[in-house]
Amino acid sequence: MLIKLLRPFKKFAGKCIRLAYKLTYRLFKVDDKLAIFISFHGRGYSDNPKAIYEQMRQDSRFDGYRFIWFIKNHKEKKLHIEGAEIKEYFSIPYFYYLSKAKLWVVNCKLPTYIFKKENQVYLQTWHGTPLKRLAHDIDVSEDTTFYRSGVSYEQMCHSYDVDVARYNYMISPNAFCTKVFQTSFQINRERLIETGYPRNDFISNATKEECDAIKNKYHLPIDKKIVLYAPTWRDNSYVSAGYTFELKANFRKWKDILGEDTIVVFKPHYLIINTFKDDPELDGFLYSIPAQEEINELYVISDVLITDYSSVFFDYAILNRPIYFYMYDLKEYATDLRGFYLDIHKDIPGEIYMDEETMLMDIKNEIYDYSKLNDFNLYFNNHEDGNASKRVVDILYKAVQ
Repeated sequence: MLIKLLRPFKKFAGKCIRLAYKLTYRLFKVDDKLAIFISFHGRGYSDNPKAIYEQMRQDSRFDGYRFIWFIKNHKEKKLHIEGAEIKEYFSIPYFYYLSKAKLWVVNCKLPTYIFKKENQVYLQTWHGTPLKRLAHDIDVSEDTTFYRSGVSYEQMCHSYDVDVARYNYMISPNAFCTKVFQTSFQINRERLIETGYPRNDFISNATKEECDAIKNKYHLPIDKKIVLYAPTWRDNSYVSAGYTFELKANFRKWKDILGEDTIVVFKPHYLIINTFKDDPELDGFLYSIPAQEEINELYVISDVLITDYSSVFFDYAILNRPIYFYMYDLKEYATDLRGFYLDIHKDIPGEIYMDEETMLMDIKNEIYDYSKLNDFNLYFNNHEDGNASKRVVDILYKAVQ
């Protein structure tokens, strides 16, 4: 009740802060040795910005730099980032340091009310190779609305256009994205840097010791087969607080078919806000991981991936491990929502299943066509050699000189 009462005051305070920022941002001189990082609108310390930050910290060319991460509710989360300061996302310091930082490293669309100066450098890392159509590439009727805010197609595209105009560089992980980003984001080729994704260096370089440490972190058994279930969100499934996901997995059936030597790690998409009830009968078999956790860690410890329309399979394919696509709502998703870039019946590296039991039996019997995976990696993961972060940081160093 109190939260509802405070909401109008928070909204008004936010408008006042944005107005003050608009009137004063030009007054602050850019600090040539200040870099700021934002991942998923302040949700945490993760993804491409994390990998780039950690590479910059190791690079003597950035000695003397001040690094700041903007993270929501960071005090409650009790976060510590070695070598960096943490400031509250969407606070007065957030706007102040946006005005001062020479370098912005961001993996998500910034709001239209953010202003960038000519002598600031904005690297947009983005956060995945898209299966679902993006921005200008979405083909919908004129009355279609987007996001929980219900903006029109024109407003949605405009929000991308404003942000893209601010980019100095945008990372492309592969030739496919270099092509797609030019149409979806309406960005010119010269600002796209086709380097591979920095976050995927961890996938390429993870050691057995690191994998064992991750299993211990999540209290997973060391010696069992791990199936990672990582579904995505649905554009049309949300409430006022965020996106929801209706779980269509009968995990008791999964346990019966997959057997005692297998466990399932369930990781919802980071946009999903609803929680999922624990089932005492699944103790020791099903492990639910909070949506905000880093999924890269879960890739490297998993033997199998089950997903649907999420772009996670592009990154997971680097490991050359089986991928199964559980698309129980394929007809609805393909026709009513955004549509796909790929011909999913030909181009994705695994079989599509609408029947849960058939999929589980194939996993149990290790039925998987690796030839599709090999062809897929030649095109989509040819830059993923464990050195993408270094390539990006080399470009950043030249850009901030």
